[in-house]
This record gives sequence, structure tokens and C-alpha cells, in this order.
Amino acid sequence: MALDLIRYDILAQAALRGVVRTVLADAAKKGLPGEHHFKITFNTTAPGVRLSERMRARFPQEMTIVLQHQFWDLAVTEHAFEVGLSFGGIAEKVGVPFEAVTAFHDPAVQFGFQFETVEAAAAGDSPAGAQPAEKPIGSPTKRPAAETKPEALPAPVAPAPPDAPGPDSGGGEVVRLDRFRKK
Repeated sequence: MALDLIRYDILAQAALRGVVRTVLADAAKKGLPGEHHFKITFNTTAPGVRLSERMRARFPQEMTIVLQHQFWDLAVTEHAFEVGLSFGGIAEKVGVPFEAVTAFHDPAVQFGFQFETVEAAAAGDSPAGAQPAEKPIGSPTKRPAAETKPEALPAPVAPAPPDAPGPDSGGGEVVRLDRFRKK
């Protein structure tokens, strides 16, 4: 197999992070349209993630937040987003660089994708001849069952119905970038 000196995998991943940035920026300006809502999973240990020590202790590696009914002060920059959420009745601000996002899903339209982890992307920057990351962008991975959903202030948000598909349910379309690569 020929060595990819252009690194299409990294370019495609950056483009998909741009989709997340654009969607969140639009939601920050106009609110969520229709039934759209977002499940965003991120690496809590990634550089630049701002999270309270209480939440970091509860989710030491990965956390999923849901932007649906009760969130506030959503702010989006070129490299990160920040949002106010309530966890167990305690209001907190969460700051997430787009590089830390590992999965994005909009259950309203069954659209989502997963990213390489920060470590796998860093491994891809190794010298020529190094092996690419084992897991291609967009390939499914096993996710922890723990998922944090924001609660309403002052009343809690109703949980998703038991039959509602989650990001790992297989009901949505996972964008697999490897299907575009030459074999």
C-alpha cells in the first residue's frame, strides 16, 4: 500500500470537526432547530478540557454531554466550545476543545460520527514509514455505559425513552472515511 504523504485521514477529520463547530455555532446563535439535539462525547484528559474536579473524578477518561432542553451560555470559538449544564442539580461550565471531541451524534436525524482519539492522531504525526493508527476514522469503538445528561433547572430533564437509539445503537449512519480510500 502506498504511503499517504498528504494525510487525507487528518484532513477529513479536521473537516468533520468543522461540521461540529458549524452546527454548535449555529445553535449558539439561533437555538436548536426542530427536534435536533446533540450528544457530544469527549476525552476528559485531553489538553484544554475545562471540567470541575467533581466531574473529572466521576468521568476520568470520557464523558458524554447532551445539548437538548437545558443548557445555557453556549459559546463557540475556532478551537473550542463552552456550555453551561447542570449535573445533579449543580450548575457548571464545561469547556471542550474540538480536538478532544471523540463522537458527535444528532439522534433526531440519526446522524453521527466518531473521531480518532487525541493519542491516535498524535501517533499519525510520526515520521514517514511509521504505521498509521490501527483504527480508521469513523470506525465504531466500544463506549463506556456511563453517559452524563444535563438536568433542567430547577426540574430534571426527562430521560430519553428506553427505545430511543443512542450513539452506539447502530441506528444512525456512521460516516466511514475508509470507504473513500483507494484499496
